Amino acid sequence: MHQRIYALIILTSLALAGCGRDEPAPAMESADVPVDASAADASAAEAAAAGIAADFMRDIIVEISSDAYEGRGPGSAGDEKARKYLAERMAELGIEPGAADGSWEQPFDLVGITAEQPPTWTFETDDDSMTLKQWDQYIVHSGVQAEQASVEDAELVFVGYGIQAPEYDWDDFKDADLRGKILVIMNNDPDWDPELFAGETRLWYGRWDYKYLSAARQGAVGAIIIHTQPSAGYPFQVVQTSWTGEQFELPAGDEPRNQVMAWLTEDTARDLIAMGGFDLDALREAAYNRDFEPVPLGITTSLSMDVEVRRVASANVLGVIPGSDPALSDEAVIYTAHHDHLGIGTPNEEGDAIYNGAMDNASGVAQVLAIAKALKELPEAPRRSIVIALVGAEEQGLLGSKWYAANPTFPPGKIAANLNYDGGNIWGHTHDVTYIGLGKSSIDDIVTMIAKEQGRVVKPDQFADRGYFYRSDQFSFAKIGVPAMYLDTGTDFVDRPPEWGREQVDHYTDVNYHQPSDEYDDSWNFDGMIADAQLGFWTGLAIANADEMPQWAPGDEFEAARKAAIEAASE
Repeated sequence: MHQRIYALIILTSLALAGCGRDEPAPAMESADVPVDASAADASAAEAAAAGIAADFMRDIIVEISSDAYEGRGPGSAGDEKARKYLAERMAELGIEPGAADGSWEQPFDLVGITAEQPPTWTFETDDDSMTLKQWDQYIVHSGVQAEQASVEDAELVFVGYGIQAPEYDWDDFKDADLRGKILVIMNNDPDWDPELFAGETRLWYGRWDYKYLSAARQGAVGAIIIHTQPSAGYPFQVVQTSWTGEQFELPAGDEPRNQVMAWLTEDTARDLIAMGGFDLDALREAAYNRDFEPVPLGITTSLSMDVEVRRVASANVLGVIPGSDPALSDEAVIYTAHHDHLGIGTPNEEGDAIYNGAMDNASGVAQVLAIAKALKELPEAPRRSIVIALVGAEEQGLLGSKWYAANPTFPPGKIAANLNYDGGNIWGHTHDVTYIGLGKSSIDDIVTMIAKEQGRVVKPDQFADRGYFYRSDQFSFAKIGVPAMYLDTGTDFVDRPPEWGREQVDHYTDVNYHQPSDEYDDSWNFDGMIADAQLGFWTGLAIANADEMPQWAPGDEFEAARKAAIEAASE
């Protein structure tokens, strides 16, 4: 199969060269392979791909997800230890330091915020009150980098989805004066019509970070998101563990901010809204329409939290394989995986307080390093440069990749593509592979061809309602115009019942995601992880060797940013 796949890469190069910068690559049949593909080069590439092995990845996962790394929380001793280990592994592979100053690390400052969440939170109407319990009913965090966060006699206003999207003729705020209010917001985005937003596929408008930012833009002093598992894509326990303890942000600028950012369980929100004389389901029904207007709930609240603020440092660990083509080596393909996790947090029922992050994301780091090892084993480097970016503070809001995107080592217009790994298939071989971002760029054709040679079918996000494209590091690159993909676990497992794969993914989400139980154990099957890493190896090699860079599909939300980046790079 090696000469056939290598020939497909040559075909991809020719096809991309033949398409305009505004057109995605045409679909190609894997049978149409050139007859003059170099057998020696093909054999070398296949040998490199075959070297992507379980033992190599297992060693990395077991190491950095061990208790010795204390969950790799940003700015912690475990974070520093992990970065040092990963740089050493890249050096062993013969990869060069990739930071702008010639070192392995691209440092960035973080502000650590620990809010003393009050044990209770009281809400009042003219003739009634309700006191909620922290952890069980609400989670609240400071929205400001200050020693105290507070709201006083702030009125609650239900604002539906809290979305302003002129391209969909949608505005939940309708010029209402929301200054000084606390906005109560539904999670997700409108999902009942594929022509409105993206139907069941969640966009950034449906993510919590957009909701809080949107509220702050209205001058609100606070925002409360109503949690449901379907609308969030995870149970409330993920909110509990992810939003307590120290949280990290990049240093604040002059952007608008909420004083408090909170989550309520659905049952709690229902009871609270009923106290104001409203029915939550009726409010939701009203919010399903473009003519919805904000609804003051007649409920007020005050809250004050002491906040511990400290500055810490983390870093992206960067390596580079310089390109072999003098005309293209100033362009790059960037592989990313985040090296951080949640650190030490709230103990579980067994008393374990270390959030090891074995699946999330030691497994992604291991796959990217396995790909880097394979690329280094080629007799000649790819034409474009390869950047290995193991980024930090992803769990805090994609902060490391956001920092890289603002301070890239290659101009955005010269970054050919971003290939991101966040998690890994620990359950075995699949007939399919999930491609987060399928349909958005000309990368589609490359992935589809190579997966076909693997005997696999490429499927779009199989949990589209969870919004994965907007909640991992490829989003930071997409926002600066870089075509991006995120390979995720398939669900059609070989020799398993049809629903078995989805059951495994759901079980992980419900039980282990962002919990101390996300640990490595010997039951992991690396066969699927190997196949996914090999797919990423061949895809990156094809992009790195093509005459032209991939492009977003015409009309994609990131197309304009791509055109602007390419124009800036050519000046």
